[in-house]
Order: sequence, then C-alpha cells, then structure tokens
Amino acid sequence: MSESMQHVKNSEWQNRTAVTTFILLGFGNVEDLNILLFLLFLAIYIVILSGNLLIFVLVMVEQHLHTPMYFFLANLAFLEFCYTSTILPRMLASFVTRDKTISLLGCILQMHFFTTLAATECYLLAAMSYDRYLAICKPLHYATLMNERMCILLVSVSCIIGLLLITILTCLLSQLNFCNGYIIDHFFCDFTPIVRLSCSDTQVVETAAFITSSIGILPTFLITVASYVFIITTILKIPSITGRQKAFSTCSSHLTVVSIFYGSLIFVYVLPTTEKFKDLNKVFSFLYAVLTPMANPFIYSLRNKEVRSSLRKIVCQFWRFSVTQKKLCICD
Repeated sequence: MSESMQHVKNSEWQNRTAVTTFILLGFGNVEDLNILLFLLFLAIYIVILSGNLLIFVLVMVEQHLHTPMYFFLANLAFLEFCYTSTILPRMLASFVTRDKTISLLGCILQMHFFTTLAATECYLLAAMSYDRYLAICKPLHYATLMNERMCILLVSVSCIIGLLLITILTCLLSQLNFCNGYIIDHFFCDFTPIVRLSCSDTQVVETAAFITSSIGILPTFLITVASYVFIITTILKIPSITGRQKAFSTCSSHLTVVSIFYGSLIFVYVLPTTEKFKDLNKVFSFLYAVLTPMANPFIYSLRNKEVRSSLRKIVCQFWRFSVTQKKLCICD
C-alpha cells in the first residue's frame, strides 16, 4: 500500500514538473497576418527606440537641458526603451520564425524585467509630477527643493522600490509548479496568464501580487493626480488667457498619457481578473506596454521648444560636418 502511495506521489511530482516550455499565443491564430504584424510592430519599435534614444542623447549632450525636468525625462526615455525591448524583439522574431515557444526560465525573467521597469516608471512619473508641482506652484523654492541631489535620490528610490517589489513577486512565482497546460494567451509573459497555468496553491502569490500592485500603482497614481490638481488650480489663477491656454495644452497632453498608463495598469493588475475580460486585458496591456512608450517622447519632449531647438542645432551641426567632409574628399 505504501509503495502504491509513493508511486502516485512520484507520478504527481513528474506531472507537476513536466511543463518547462510555454507557447505564447500572442494575438491568436493570425498566421496569414504574420508579415503585416511584423511590419507594423517593427515600425512601432523603431519609433519607440528612435524617439526615446533621441531624447536621452539630447539631454546628455546639450548643456542647457541639464535641468531637473529634462533629467527625469531622460530617465523616463531610457526606462521605456528598456522595457519595450524586453517584449518587442521576441515578438518580432516569433512573427518571422513562427516559433512561439519560450522556456519557463525565459518567461519568468521576461516578466521580472518588464514588470520591474514598469513599476519603476510608476514612481518616476510620480516624481516628475512632483517636480512640475514645485516648478509651477512653488517657483521661489524650486531651485532649493529640487536640487541635483534630490533628483538623483528620487530616481534611485524609484528604481530600488520597483526592483524590491517585483523581486519578491518573482521569487514567489518561481516556487510554483506548472501542470495545467503550457499555452499562455498573451503576447508576452505577464503575471496573471502565468499563474493561471500553475497547479500549485496560488493564494499566497496572488495576495502578494495584489499588495505589490497596490503599493506600486495606487500611491504613485494619487501623488500624480494630486500634483496635477494643484498645478491646474495654479494655472487657473494666471491672468493671461494665452498663458492659461498654453499651460492647459501641455498639462492636458501629459494627463492623457498618464491616465492611459495608470488606467491600464489598474485594470490589468489591481482589479480582479475574469475570463470575460481576458481579451480586454490584452488590449490594456498593449496600451501601457507599447502605446504609451511610443507617445511619451512626442508628448513630453518633442513638442517642447527647447528640445526642438536643440534638435535643430544638432541636425545643423551634423549637416555642416557632412558638407565639410565632402569638400575635403573632393579636394583630396
């Protein structure tokens, strides 16, 4: 009898450890559209890379952009360049090779790096909104309060908290066994689709996920909203209609992107997930994972006169250098 029980236990253990590879369904059975989707997402990825890297490089090389606002924007651009690079290259490769498999370790690592960077962005956006609050509502104290040390501290704390929150979640997730299937109905390895495939007791890890999501999203969202409420209140006191319109134009675009980002995160990670909203979950994941990184360089930076001026300056310098080099080649 004991040998029979031991055999059953061994069989259960083998079944629980059998799944070491997953299949990412992506956008479903769209084999005929692979080339079209590849071109579409390649274009999106190029826009994200070029836009965010351009902002990062501009802030690094242009001395007059070495201010707290642009320091935060450069860090935001670098973050978005990194976290889209954790999912889009693999997605592009799957469109070309038609290979949708990913190892268990690779899946957990993708989730870890992506969610760590996304959590860091939540805190960074809160820091950026606090910076704008100080600049607009407390202009006389701005230089004192938002000095270089404070900027570095806010970015460092954002990274540390994001890393700690997600590392705890990743450690708990790595302890689970997977035997309820190997198909992930998503375009990248996200927490909820992975947990659904586990045959272990997921109550602890799901509770931890809710707590970490709440800590990562809700406080930073409230700080961002509160900062913009104070900013808008201050803007309303501006006597000039033109000044109010200009300020509202900037704030409304910022608020739109922030609302899409936080709204998508809250829907995906904080609200309860059901089978009914599974496809909608994928849409909201696309919004915060792909759409906002593509829009942010244009919303936050490329509409800014200082950034456009710096960009024109660098383009003109590059043009002059190219012309000079051609003349030298002709003379030689």
